[in-house]
Amino acid sequence: QVQLVESGGGMVQAGGSLRLSCATSGHPAGSYAMGWFRRAPAKVREFVAAISSSGGSTYYADSVKGRFTISRENAKNTLYLQMDSLKPEDTAYYYCALSLRYDSRKLEDYDYWGQGTQVTVSS
Repeated sequence: QVQLVESGGGMVQAGGSLRLSCATSGHPAGSYAMGWFRRAPAKVREFVAAISSSGGSTYYADSVKGRFTISRENAKNTLYLQMDSLKPEDTAYYYCALSLRYDSRKLEDYDYWGQGTQVTVSS
C-alpha cells in the first residue's frame, strides 16, 4: 500500500521560512515524479511545484518561483519543499503527490496523495 506522509508545516510570520517533507513507502521499486499542491481556504487545490524522478527537472507555479525549492532524496524516499520569503497568501494545506507516469502540473496525473500539512503565514 502506497503511503505519503507530510511533515514540517506550522505557523510562521511573513518573510519567514519552512521546510516541508514527504516520506513515501509501499510503492514499486524505483523513483517516480512527485509534486506539491496546496489548497487555500475556499479555493481549489492548485499546483505548487513538481520534480522529475531523477530530480534533474523541476517545475514551479509562477506564484512561488524564486521563493520555493523542490528537491528529493531518492535513497531516503523523501521529497522536500523549502519555502522562503513566505507571504500570507501562501497560507494553505499543502499536499505531496506521486505520479507513476510522468512529470506534471496537473492534479489528475498524480496517482497517490498524502493527507496534507497546514502552513499558516501571519502578516
